[in-house]
Amino acid sequence: MSTKLLAIDQGTTSTRAIIFDESGRILESAQTEFEQIYPQGGWVEHDAEVIWSDTVKVCREVLERVGIEASELAGCGITNQRETTVVWDRKTGQPIHNAIVWQDRRTADRCRELREDDTDAWLNARSGLLLDPYFSATKIAWILDHVEGARARAEQGDLAFGTIDSWLIYKLTGGQRHVTDIGNAARTNLFNIVEQRWDPDLLRFFDVPEAMMPKVLESTAEFGVIEPELLGAPVTVGGVAGDQQAATIGQACFSPGMVKNTYGTGCFMVQNIGEQFVQSKNRLLTTVAYRLNGTTTYALEGSIFIAGAAVQWLRDALKIIDAAPDTQALAESLEGNDGVYLVPAFAGLGAPYWDPDARGAVLGLSRGTGIAHFARAALESVSYQTRDLMEAMKADALDAVELRVDGGMVANNWLCQFQADILQLPVVRPQITETTALGAAFLAGLHAGVYDSLDDIAALWGEDRRFRPDASPESVDALYAGWQEAVARVRSE
Repeated sequence: MSTKLLAIDQGTTSTRAIIFDESGRILESAQTEFEQIYPQGGWVEHDAEVIWSDTVKVCREVLERVGIEASELAGCGITNQRETTVVWDRKTGQPIHNAIVWQDRRTADRCRELREDDTDAWLNARSGLLLDPYFSATKIAWILDHVEGARARAEQGDLAFGTIDSWLIYKLTGGQRHVTDIGNAARTNLFNIVEQRWDPDLLRFFDVPEAMMPKVLESTAEFGVIEPELLGAPVTVGGVAGDQQAATIGQACFSPGMVKNTYGTGCFMVQNIGEQFVQSKNRLLTTVAYRLNGTTTYALEGSIFIAGAAVQWLRDALKIIDAAPDTQALAESLEGNDGVYLVPAFAGLGAPYWDPDARGAVLGLSRGTGIAHFARAALESVSYQTRDLMEAMKADALDAVELRVDGGMVANNWLCQFQADILQLPVVRPQITETTALGAAFLAGLHAGVYDSLDDIAALWGEDRRFRPDASPESVDALYAGWQEAVARVRSE
C-alpha cells in the first residue's frame, strides 16, 4: 500500500507542494512566490490563474525531486488561505475578476451600511463570525456589483464562487467538481455552522445567489480526482482544510482546551472547544475546526491580520533588515524596548478589536531609537496581539495549559521566549513546524487509510523545544499596559 502523501499548501504569498511519508516526515518540498496586487490603498488581489498554474508547477516539481510517479501517492490534501474569494464562469473556467484577498478592506463601507444594532449578534449566532470585510460574503457581492452583467449571470447559475480550495479542486478535476470543505465554508459568513448548511437568510442579507455556492463536504471526503494529464496519473483529493484548521490538525489539538497559534503573514490562534457551538462574548469567532465521520468539532479563533507581514515591512518597505532572521539578533541586542511600540494596523485591527479603520503607528520614538528598536517592536507586536487573543479566550472558554506554536516566525527563539513571558504560559514548538501542510496530509491519509484515527495522528506529534516563562508577571504586565495604550492611540472609535 502506498503511504506517501502530497499536500498542496496555497498561502497568501506563496504556493507550496510537500510530500510527506506516513510518519509525517517531509521528503521534499517545492515553493514559488507570486505577486501581490494592490489596486489602491486597502485593496489586495491575487491572479487566480497564476495561483492555479503555480500549483501544478510545484506539484510536478516536488514529484520530480522525490523521484516518484504520481501513481505512487496514497492521496492529496489541500490547505489554503481562507476567505479569499474567486468567482469564475462555469463553462470556461475563467475567473471574472482577480481574487479578492482576505486582507482586502474595500467593503468596509458596505459593512457599515449593513450594520444595525443587533447585526453582529444575529450573524454570530448563525455563522460564528462578525460583520467585517475580512470574510467572503461582501467580497462576492462586490464582484457581482462591479463586473458588468455578473449579477444576472450568477442568478442564472452561470457563475461559481469558491474559496481557493474550491477553485483549485475545480481546476484540478477539469471542472468536474465544485465543492469545498466545512471549515472553509464556515469562513464565508454565508454558512450556518449550527445547522451546517448554506443559510438562506445570510445569502439574502449579503445579496449572494445560492446558485453560486459549492457543495460542502466533511474534512475528509472524496473531493475529486486530479486529472491524469496534470501530474501523470490520477490522484484522489481526500482531505481539505483552510490553513488554520489544517494547522490545528497538524498540531494534534484534538482535545477541548488545546490551543495552537500559527505565525505567518497574519497570526491565528485556535482553541478546540469540543462538539458544542459556543458564542464568544469577547468578539472572538466561533468556527468549525473539523468534521469527521459525522461529528463536528468547534473552535474559538482569534485573527491577527499582521504578524510576519510586519517583518516583511521592515525588510521590503523600510529596508532596514536584509532577511527576517536578522530580527532575532537585533532584538537580543537591547535590554528592553525603551517604550517603543509598533501597532501594525496596516489592514485595520482584527480580533478582539475588529476595527477596519485603525491604521498602523510607531509610538515612543526618541533620538536614541534605532533599527534594533523597530525590529524588536515588530516581534513584540505579534506577542502582544497574541496575549489580546489569549485574554479573550480565557474569558470565553477553557484555560490553556500551554500554547503550541508553528509557522515560519517560530524559528526565532527570542520571539518564542518573549511570547512565553508575555503569556506567562509555556510555548511549545513542534519538531515539524510546517503544521499547516502536515494537517492537510493527515486528512488525506485518514481518507486513504494510511491512518485509522486521530489517535494515530496524535502519536506522531513531537516536541522540539519548550519555552517557559522567565520574566516576572509584574514586568510583563507593565509592557502589556504600554501596548494597550498604544493600541488605544490608533483606534478609529
